[in-house]
Amino acid sequence: MLPVRLPLAALLCLFITHVHADPPLFSADGYRISLYRSPTPDQLPGATIVDTPALQALLNQTPAPVLIDVYRRQWLQGRFIEDQPHANLPGSHWLANTGDGDLSPEWQGYLVRHLYKFTGGNLARPLVFYCRSDCWLSWNAVKRAAELGYTSVYWYRDGLDAWEAANLPVMAATPEPFE
Repeated sequence: MLPVRLPLAALLCLFITHVHADPPLFSADGYRISLYRSPTPDQLPGATIVDTPALQALLNQTPAPVLIDVYRRQWLQGRFIEDQPHANLPGSHWLANTGDGDLSPEWQGYLVRHLYKFTGGNLARPLVFYCRSDCWLSWNAVKRAAELGYTSVYWYRDGLDAWEAANLPVMAATPEPFE
């Protein structure tokens, strides 16, 4: 029970300590920065969303798209820490952590260098980004690639989960080196 003569300032302090604001979902520049594993939208400006049959068709085209897995991997003391095995679609390049909403200049450089290397600097080379289903990391990476000027960007929205659900092969994955 509160004392009858509790000062107004003390009451406000009690109230404020019990109220907390939810962290923001998006950064000022529109990248998802929290709750990465939650339902994703069914559209993304600057990208074409593909399902498993559409991705299989793309993989049979020439040139075949570059597959980019952006699933997170713990980074500690300048190296990736394998805390659990990870698999990806055959032929994929794993650019771990490049789907984070806030990228440091070093991680942005990691993404830019590898995309340039994989596409030979051809901004029209098809790129397919994925993670898992309900994963905003690939959404962020697609947005970033489009902002870098890549013009043939695809989002495999349901990612590895959909690929495995279709009983398609996967391979053990290792992140691309962080130079």
